[in-house]
Amino acid sequence: MADNKRRGEDADDERLNDEFDAAGDDDADAEEPVSRGGTATRSRAKAESADSRPKTRSDTDKVGLFGRIVRFVREVVAELRKVIWPTRKELLTYTAVVITFVAVMLAIVAGLDFVFAKGVLWVFGNPS
Repeated sequence: MADNKRRGEDADDERLNDEFDAAGDDDADAEEPVSRGGTATRSRAKAESADSRPKTRSDTDKVGLFGRIVRFVREVVAELRKVIWPTRKELLTYTAVVITFVAVMLAIVAGLDFVFAKGVLWVFGNPS
């Protein structure tokens, strides 16, 4: 039990070896290490080799101004669909928290301004 929880070079973690063997191709890419999370770096190497292929003509064609604007709007709509919008109750709670925080900070700054103004007038005298 204690040997299983031990970390370091002496801790023989067979679980990582089993995950590497289960992934297949252990002879072809044996020099690539397996991280602690259990994922091999082979997928990164495959992704990098896929990016190194020559681009097709459609990838390098210039898109006009109108096409870029349309693509931008499509991407904005796609990103906004991924947003988790707050419920009405959460929105009201967040708004109340922000307004309360701003009011407290306003009071602190106004108090410090008043104190420093009185201090400056006390140090340099009242001109009136």
